[in-house]
Amino acid sequence: MNYSVFEVFRIGIGPSSSHTVGPMIAVNRFLLEIEKRDLLPQVAQVQVHLYGSLALTGIGHGTDHAVLAGLVGSLPDSIDPQNIAPLVASIKETSQLMLMDKQAIKFDYNEHLVFHRDETLPQHPNGMVLQAFFEDGDSIYRNAYFSIGGGAVLDQQEISASLKNKLETKVDLVIKDLRSAPYWFGSAADLLRMGNEKAISIADMVWQNELKYQDADATRAKLLRVWQVMNESIERGLVTEGTLPGGLKVKRRAHLLYKQASTVGGKLSSDFQAMDMVSAFAIAVNEENACGGRVVTAPTNGSAGVIPAVLSYFTRFCQQQRTQKEIEDNIIKFLLTAAGIGMLYKKNASISAAEMGCQGEIGVSCSMAAAGLAAVLGANNEQIENAAEIAMEHNLGMSCDPIGGLVQIPCIERNSMGAVKAINAARLAMMHEGGHIVSLDAVIETMRQTGVDMQSKYKETALGGLAINVVAC
Repeated sequence: MNYSVFEVFRIGIGPSSSHTVGPMIAVNRFLLEIEKRDLLPQVAQVQVHLYGSLALTGIGHGTDHAVLAGLVGSLPDSIDPQNIAPLVASIKETSQLMLMDKQAIKFDYNEHLVFHRDETLPQHPNGMVLQAFFEDGDSIYRNAYFSIGGGAVLDQQEISASLKNKLETKVDLVIKDLRSAPYWFGSAADLLRMGNEKAISIADMVWQNELKYQDADATRAKLLRVWQVMNESIERGLVTEGTLPGGLKVKRRAHLLYKQASTVGGKLSSDFQAMDMVSAFAIAVNEENACGGRVVTAPTNGSAGVIPAVLSYFTRFCQQQRTQKEIEDNIIKFLLTAAGIGMLYKKNASISAAEMGCQGEIGVSCSMAAAGLAAVLGANNEQIENAAEIAMEHNLGMSCDPIGGLVQIPCIERNSMGAVKAINAARLAMMHEGGHIVSLDAVIETMRQTGVDMQSKYKETALGGLAINVVAC
């Protein structure tokens, strides 16, 4: 299976790609299916059932808000985040909503949106079942959807096919995909082999594959749009003060960190000014995410700050004077390389914290960022692969244990740590001479096995770790 770059980098809203972006997309798919059957005008009632992690941390992760926004026809990449809270308040007050912004139906928040906190659907921890009814109570349409990480959604039939495909041999998958992509790859070893055979970079291989989805001009424009949204989330986060939503009353601090890092002779030594800036950039993005603001899944919302922070580090501190086109070319090379590494994790493990713990979010984003930075610093494919491996190797086993079910503590600071680790990993890889013992493919498989072995209470359920050892009040 091959992925588009824009399945790795999705423009959406916070605070969670799996719990906010995914459910909104799932609801939209459900309603479009009914509309395609010309049955939407006959819908009198809709029920939404949330299971597993979606139920356990759904309130803190904004799943209920995403579902309601999806029911009125909104999508993550176009909705104005400022409109969501008033919409939810209105629905709760009136027990009514405008289905797909076309017709009014009754919707009681407590009756029609059900959190099954003691049940998990067998296919995936992030499961939801949607059902629409006629006026007389008969069912119009029912389907199950699974938010598998990074905003990606599979329905009942698709996830069954996906689970079946995982049982097929690698040879079977190669035969299926060879005809559809000029540089099919299922592993880092494939990337290195093709790179050596064709004298081509990882970024160029991903670019050539992406052209099967849209032409070069459209691909370039979409990649630069991704960076624009990333950079805007940094800029907003650096100037916004106040308190994050939710019961923890966490104060936003990116603006203060940036001010301190920008001040000559400031609170700390200026020797680490660039690293202090990187921390401010990463925290700025994830404070925006925690507020439900516009961010890019990179590859998830919980880890949305790592890649923008590292790419901003490169554009601000590593580039000599260049033309605008040269700057844009480097941004595109960074994003393509990072996306190629992200695809390996999506193919061979998972980027869902509900499956892998936080190693599947911060760990993957750190690995992607390290690869992207190494690429734009002039590394060869082997060094890029090594940078990605080093970054993940030192995130293995990280649990996902959000206090109060909010994407705040320890999530926001983890983005800072992930960004700094990524920079260090890229530098270590580029200073290394000769081969390395642990391959990226080996570390991805290790991450997958670790995630499978990890107890469910440490995988985005808020039932273990810091979530129970720190009082959320």
